[in-house]
Amino acid sequence: MSDVTFGLLISAVIFAVGAMGVLLRRNPLVQFMSIELMLNAVNLALISFSASLGTEEGHIFVLMVLTVAAAEAVIGLGIIVGLFRKRNRIDVDDVHSMDG
Repeated sequence: MSDVTFGLLISAVIFAVGAMGVLLRRNPLVQFMSIELMLNAVNLALISFSASLGTEEGHIFVLMVLTVAAAEAVIGLGIIVGLFRKRNRIDVDDVHSMDG
């Protein structure tokens, strides 16, 4: 098995675990961590393709994805903390009641 195939296989497994976490869990914090896991799986796939092609574009895209993930982490955690302070529990079904 080549390095690219192994990297893509691991990336697909990590992405599937993240997708199942988003679809099956009701806790927003766990869903948030699952989305981050999916982003890291995509980063691994980009690095694998970049290494196989011998180019640096994949590394540049990974840096951009990490920047967006960091901004998402700040905003997402702020929303989750705000929701938890308003109520003493957090659930995905309660997010729609945060209006006004």
